[in-house]
Amino acid sequence: MITISAKDVKKLRDLTGAGMMDCKKALTEADGDFDKAIEELRKKGQKLSAKRADREANEGVVLALTSANRNNGVVFKLGCETDFVAKTESFVDLAKQIGEIALKNLPGSNEELLSLPFENGISIADKVEEQVGVIGEKLEISNYSKLETAAGEGQIVPYIHMGYRAGVIIALNKEGPDLVEPGKNVAMQVAAMKPVAVDKDGVDQTIIDKEIEIGMEVARNEGKPEAMLERIASGKLNKFFKEKTLLNQAYVKDGKSSVGQYLESVKAGLTVTDFKHVELA
Repeated sequence: MITISAKDVKKLRDLTGAGMMDCKKALTEADGDFDKAIEELRKKGQKLSAKRADREANEGVVLALTSANRNNGVVFKLGCETDFVAKTESFVDLAKQIGEIALKNLPGSNEELLSLPFENGISIADKVEEQVGVIGEKLEISNYSKLETAAGEGQIVPYIHMGYRAGVIIALNKEGPDLVEPGKNVAMQVAAMKPVAVDKDGVDQTIIDKEIEIGMEVARNEGKPEAMLERIASGKLNKFFKEKTLLNQAYVKDGKSSVGQYLESVKAGLTVTDFKHVELA
């Protein structure tokens, strides 16, 4: 039987993050071949993934990152089962590595992100599966989104809420380092107030129809005349737009102006063109 040195075990541990005993066992089963040992650990992750498929991965970290020139941004969640795992340095580092790959390649979907190469010839999906075997919990990447602006046509600003509980990227229509802090302020607003769209023009028609339906039903139950129901519902819809669309919301840092007015006070014509918000369940 081949002798597995402590140096080899440590090397595999550094490569995979697996426990010392798991690394020694994998190397033993692979006759000292590192590639085969990594494959053994991945197979262990596959088996555990199948067993834990029905588990909820509601804990984890949410990352929001932007490129150095602030023309691109990504946000996503790396989920796990427990808060204990979510707070470990190795788990956060894994999320950051995935984030950098996403930022470099700007995949168009969650599936495309998972298919991107991670390292040593394996994909991000393979790496996540491998880490299931290492960590012993269900892991999954979800809610991936990106934003892009052309050079000279604005910038992306990120915000990560305390403890990686939520992440936001917003697109401003103007660029410049002096606008990063105001952009972050508005991204914090998104995390706190959870708007459904930038302004009323961005609200999905199905949401509008539902709000009108609810408004009419509430007014009807209050005994209002049938002829007045639509007008009353329209008034309630305007209140919905004020509370649920970003530019029309009261700016939480002063409560006196809307977010749109705050941005205009920072720089004439400054506004948000889009945003993406991801949070832990």
